[in-house]
Amino acid sequence: MPITRAPAPRKSSDSPAWRSAQALLLLSLLGAMWQVPAHAAEPATVIPPPAMDVRVPGGAGSQTVVLAGGCFWGVQAVFQHVKGVTQAVSGYAGGSKASAIYEVVSSGRTGHAESVQVTFDPGQISYGRILQIYFSVAHDPTQLNRQGPDVGRQYRSAVFYRDDTEREIAEAYIAQLNKARVFKQPIVTEINRLTEFYPAEAYHQDYATLHPYQPYIVYNDLPKVENLKRLFSGLYRDKPVLVMAKDQSN
Repeated sequence: MPITRAPAPRKSSDSPAWRSAQALLLLSLLGAMWQVPAHAAEPATVIPPPAMDVRVPGGAGSQTVVLAGGCFWGVQAVFQHVKGVTQAVSGYAGGSKASAIYEVVSSGRTGHAESVQVTFDPGQISYGRILQIYFSVAHDPTQLNRQGPDVGRQYRSAVFYRDDTEREIAEAYIAQLNKARVFKQPIVTEINRLTEFYPAEAYHQDYATLHPYQPYIVYNDLPKVENLKRLFSGLYRDKPVLVMAKDQSN
């Protein structure tokens, strides 16, 4: 059966009507799961680590990278389960602050890409390894302006770099993977300088963890987390690092 991305819930979604709708959705899902394969999303691609990388000794602080790979729910979920990642925030990159609003970005005309800002400890995991996970299990880098059922420029594949070192590593890695032909089609990931990252609305944060039975999550995103566990077992952690948990601790 076809599965499409359902609209995200509103902050005012605590009403009895919404809870009833969720209950009906869950009942429908339980029936549908008898027909939907457990790993319905695209399979992960096993790829080599980048030949060019930067190694940082422990205690060097934190580093961030902004990655776009389709719906930010799944990309966020993947990196929340990666050891060495201290935070993964869903948001928007590539457009202006004024239009960094979900309903507006969804038009595909604002220039934004649904993105995830990944903060990590470079002493535990390198920038190159983050990119390896991104290209391997977080999304399909050969899909142009789309990921699975989501179509539009806001779902494009893009790495937003902060400095020349990040740009050079990302460009070299894409060239390496294309030369090795690890994918059936050429990589279409854009390499863009990051001008600004705008966190998405609160109801988008930790979405896959908070809504594990939502049909879109079951079909498209949970398999990505399972692929991370299978292909990068040494980097996988079972308990995700959550945005809301950090917000509530401040």
